[in-house]
Amino acid sequence: MTLLLGFASGLPLALSSGTLQAWLTVEGVDLKTLGWLTVLGLPYTYKFGWAPLLDRYQIGGRAGGRRRGWLVGLQFAMAGILVAMSFSEPMAPGGLVWLASMAFLLVVFSASFDIVFDAWRAESLTPEQRGLGAAWSVIGYRIAMLVSGGMALMLADLYLGFAGTYRVMAGLCLVLAVVAAFAPEPSTARPPANLRAAVVEPFREFFGRKAAWWLLAAIVLYKLGDAFAGSLSTAFLIRGAGFSAAEVGAVNKGMGLVATLIGGLAGGLLLARIGLWGGLFLFGMLQAVTNLGFWWLAGLADPGVLDMTMVVLLENLAGGMGTAAFVAFLMTLCDQRFTATQFALLSALASVGRVWVGPFAGHAASAWGWAPFFMGSFFAALPGLVLLWWLRARISEMVLGIQAQNQVAADPGKAR
Repeated sequence: MTLLLGFASGLPLALSSGTLQAWLTVEGVDLKTLGWLTVLGLPYTYKFGWAPLLDRYQIGGRAGGRRRGWLVGLQFAMAGILVAMSFSEPMAPGGLVWLASMAFLLVVFSASFDIVFDAWRAESLTPEQRGLGAAWSVIGYRIAMLVSGGMALMLADLYLGFAGTYRVMAGLCLVLAVVAAFAPEPSTARPPANLRAAVVEPFREFFGRKAAWWLLAAIVLYKLGDAFAGSLSTAFLIRGAGFSAAEVGAVNKGMGLVATLIGGLAGGLLLARIGLWGGLFLFGMLQAVTNLGFWWLAGLADPGVLDMTMVVLLENLAGGMGTAAFVAFLMTLCDQRFTATQFALLSALASVGRVWVGPFAGHAASAWGWAPFFMGSFFAALPGLVLLWWLRARISEMVLGIQAQNQVAADPGKAR
């Protein structure tokens, strides 16, 4: 179920970004307009703003449940939006505004589904299952991106056109709605008593923990080195190392994706053996060390495709393992009364480095050169690991408290 719901989570992303951009490019929309349409993705970054609504309210009554009702309802909503998009005529008067409005609604519903799915996953999986569960959900997400990205473009170009392709994707959402209806309701934890409590209590509970601000800093920094190197890896491989776009596409995007999936699954399996803390530090160090592969590649006089392949595979394997451990860690930090809000907040903070490191990375690479830039990405990965190590005792104490609270939330009789 985690794999299938991960697939459902990833399906709309390309349909509101890359695939939509391809459709509008074919229709003749100008580049400036296409550039502005990238802001449609902003709700993914700010989804924690309405997450309290999904923690407080449920749809579908008792049959729907606190999480399952939203999972089903949002899939139906996205199917309807995709059908509406399929009947759009971008170049007709007002057609582009209508299509952009529908795409924005698709992003809002998609981000809302992510909120509920993250909460469902955190509440459904036991501590021992979280690493592997995180890995399977990432695999499902990535496969969905291929389906709604590459496969959708082929369907549109060769068979159905973009309108027909979007209707096929709408039908797939309906199938996923049926799948979601069979998802077990994960928790009997009572929702917040009112909307004010749903907005205030998740933050009060989190920031009432010892070392909460230090913990947030560690979350922001953990994937910073990975984000630093990844922000310009494609540009480096083409412009710095001299590979063709086709070579980079086949290795960095194709084989790299496979390596990420394998790394995520391997990371999940290893977490069950070595524990969450061991995985966080080991995989974090691997993320840092594999960044040095790009530094090594930048120092070669004439790097070959085999050299690039080795570097990309190792870097993506480590990145997949680190992601599995990191998502499991974020799940562990959530109080089940406010899982949707707290996970949305933590995951948004975790993406800060990826979102904002790009401009600095561009200036750094220009000023330093490629080899020093990638050496810098290695050092950028270390503060997060040092901070987590320093906080390990406090975080372990925090996790024990959260687990006790979650047990009480699931069975209030234990509090007596």
